Amino acid sequence: MGKLFGTDGVRGVANKDLTPEIAFRLGRIGAYVLSKNKENCNIVLGKDTRISGDMLEGALISGVCSTGANMWDADIIPTPAVAFLIKDLKASAGIMISASHNPIQDNGIKFFSSDGFKLPDEVEKEIEDIFFENGDSIIRPTHAGVGNLIHINDARIRYSAHVKEKTKADLTGLKIVLDCAHGAAYKIAPQIFQDLGAETLVLNHQPNGVNINVNCGSTHMELLSKVVVASSYDLGIAFDGDADRALAVDENGQIIDGDHIIAIFAKYLKSVNRLPNNKIISTVMSNIGLELALKAENIEMARVGVGDRYVLEEMLKTGTALGGEQSGHIIMLDYNTTGDGIMTSVMLADIFKKSGKKMSGLASIVKKYPQVLVNIKVKDNKNFEEDNDIKKIMKEVEDTLKGKGRLLVRASGTEPIIRVMAEGPDKKEIDELVAKIADVIKNKRG
Repeated sequence: MGKLFGTDGVRGVANKDLTPEIAFRLGRIGAYVLSKNKENCNIVLGKDTRISGDMLEGALISGVCSTGANMWDADIIPTPAVAFLIKDLKASAGIMISASHNPIQDNGIKFFSSDGFKLPDEVEKEIEDIFFENGDSIIRPTHAGVGNLIHINDARIRYSAHVKEKTKADLTGLKIVLDCAHGAAYKIAPQIFQDLGAETLVLNHQPNGVNINVNCGSTHMELLSKVVVASSYDLGIAFDGDADRALAVDENGQIIDGDHIIAIFAKYLKSVNRLPNNKIISTVMSNIGLELALKAENIEMARVGVGDRYVLEEMLKTGTALGGEQSGHIIMLDYNTTGDGIMTSVMLADIFKKSGKKMSGLASIVKKYPQVLVNIKVKDNKNFEEDNDIKKIMKEVEDTLKGKGRLLVRASGTEPIIRVMAEGPDKKEIDELVAKIADVIKNKRG
């Protein structure tokens, strides 16, 4: 991670860590870096439903237009729609204002290049270097050279048509509950599912600026599970705040996470000869049960560090078509250039219908090892692994699990949190081992 950029753009508490002044400078510098060697620069802008989005949007527009670039505003729209619109409209770049699954006080700014991909590390570093060194020296055109704000009035229509054309799904006869997290999916997801023929019940689709992700969406799936079971629906889908990821629940209310979805997609894509090299990319957070399930289908799985950008980098490097995270970021390069919660959920529903099984039966492809994940809030999560006491307890636990399980301790790239994850055959033992590490981290960094 750099001084500004984390694993998914620039994030922080809006108007405190991420101020309008910072957004203005990011808009100027981002437009400058991403418009190099381009005669005209047009940047697509989207946002989720956070109250602070308007504030940051105004600053970004001012910054971008002050360089002579034009801002094409798509208003409230999912992150993957921004990635799609960049290519569809032949724009120079894209910006999404969102902190994804983070709480309301946070917000974020993430950039996309002209090919619809998130920026590589070296481009983010270039933006950072200019930001901290000579950002004020960027050209300021006058007269007719100043950029324009242009509203994309058909942004949702374009993205919806893309999802329907790519999936060619017919969801007639399915009963599906959608939890839109009071976020960017609140209008577009229900419309797409209804257009595809599904009978839908929609939850948490009335954003007011301060209720995004509050006890709803992919991080709080209790209500979705209850409603699916109580109303006898076939499937439930939960999006996060910017709809770049999705999780599901089966007819019994059991959660279907990204590991299940990856396995279901991999098996299906292989069956229709659309899984190059019979290989998928996942992360160090994926359960060993996913690895075993794929192995049984003669599908190889490679692990990378946490973050969908690292999944994508490895996919591009190896020519892999499918990758994703346990958290529900699923990347299908034949469909979009980034994690796409709406595309994922439509595909999942389509495969489910074609299978003729119950959702629980389809998800049973993955037999999960007990896995415990604890998120520990800390004052500072940088370089924690250099602390001798933390290093010692981690080594003890790794030795205990050797040959029968895994341990992963990592700093969040978006929040002041250290995540401790362990998995193995004995749930009680895993709970105890994770608790030991958590206690040391709390004492040292809490």
